[in-house]
Amino acid sequence: MDYRSEYENKKITAAQAAELIHSGDWVDYGWCSGTPHDIDIEVAKRLPKLEDVKFRGGILLTRPAIFDVENAAEHMTWNSWHMTGVERATVKAGFGFYAPARYSELPRYYRENVEPGDVAYLVVSPMDNFGYFSFGPSASHLADLCDKAKKVVVEVNENMPRCLGGFRTGIHISQVDYIVESTNTPIPELPSGGATEVDQKVAELIVNEIPDGACLQLGIGGMPNAVGSLIARSDLKHLGVHTEMYVDAYVDMAKAGKIDGMNKSLDKGRQVYAFGAGTKKLYDYLNDNPECMSAPVDYTNDVRVIAQLDNFISINNTVDVDLYGQVSAESSGTRQISGAGGQQDFVMGAYLSKGGKSFICCSSTYTNHQGETFSRIVPTLKPGSAVTDTRPNTHYVVTEYGLVNLKGLNTWQRAEALISIAHPDFRQQLVEQAEKMQIWKTHNNHFEF
Repeated sequence: MDYRSEYENKKITAAQAAELIHSGDWVDYGWCSGTPHDIDIEVAKRLPKLEDVKFRGGILLTRPAIFDVENAAEHMTWNSWHMTGVERATVKAGFGFYAPARYSELPRYYRENVEPGDVAYLVVSPMDNFGYFSFGPSASHLADLCDKAKKVVVEVNENMPRCLGGFRTGIHISQVDYIVESTNTPIPELPSGGATEVDQKVAELIVNEIPDGACLQLGIGGMPNAVGSLIARSDLKHLGVHTEMYVDAYVDMAKAGKIDGMNKSLDKGRQVYAFGAGTKKLYDYLNDNPECMSAPVDYTNDVRVIAQLDNFISINNTVDVDLYGQVSAESSGTRQISGAGGQQDFVMGAYLSKGGKSFICCSSTYTNHQGETFSRIVPTLKPGSAVTDTRPNTHYVVTEYGLVNLKGLNTWQRAEALISIAHPDFRQQLVEQAEKMQIWKTHNNHFEF
């Protein structure tokens, strides 16, 4: 086949690509680093002429041009599968909404549940000799998204890494309707940020629980990255990777010789991930690296797959934990902060793994803009807070004051355990609330603050 001729015949400009959208359409944007750039700018110019355009996407690393359209709510809605800070601003502005999703099911949503996109726009790497474009570090759900979209437009960016895998990691030119050659802007980065003293203390507690040969899943944020940095400097060896999100910490661990994946029962020797976001260091490391395996999220996050990997260690953040052990990692009351993502899948999968452990991490307190300090361990979750991990599923909870295992504990034992790792300034108050809730036993009165 002469793929180059087909490529030339399908080329259009970004402005022409934007003309494909009409009022009332569903429009899919690529995931995370695959969110369009040049096309997005042209779509923003077209939006004022349209009404009720419904966009879907998620994990935005930069603010797209469509968000800055005047009176955006009159022309569009942004429907996010997993919110970042960029997307939270759209909720306040009145045109953004969260789409509750168990991330592992997202490919199936596109196959069976959601309305097919009228147009899909996504950034890809340059076409290879066999006519394939790589989705870059965002295989995630994009193959199924493209299968159902009525029109697929790829924005080819030479800076997008070509990420290898086993299946569904790219799209063939025969499945593409139009091609836009981008101005090759840099791929958006997600700086890992510096770890706080609290992050370091939590990381130290967790690393002590990780055996040689463990398989790791790190969530997003300072604490998981602190764990990765500490592992890179530790004596741990023969670690494996099977994760939803690939972050800079994995690169540091791999370059320190801690990761070889040789103890994995599945995908031996390979670092498996659904999407990656980080600095240029990460994108350069993933590019054409056969050790790193890009895969759809319904594989990486499948509880049944995770459970087959011995000594699986899952490390994730949360917003609040209540005294029953309910974890809210995506909202605070009705204020949407993030999304459910794959946290529940990894919490369950890690516990099902032989020797596996799931860690939910948080600082013991937080301080608001007014300078007021609050406990993250609370009597009950705020009204409207989403329960990301139900109380029977929560395994280990960690703050800078300690680590507790909630599996097998009844309600008064859970209250005692969680209060023991709360900030000392809030422990008496939590005890009083536990008594009112009838989950504090006389036995607990020996409890020391």
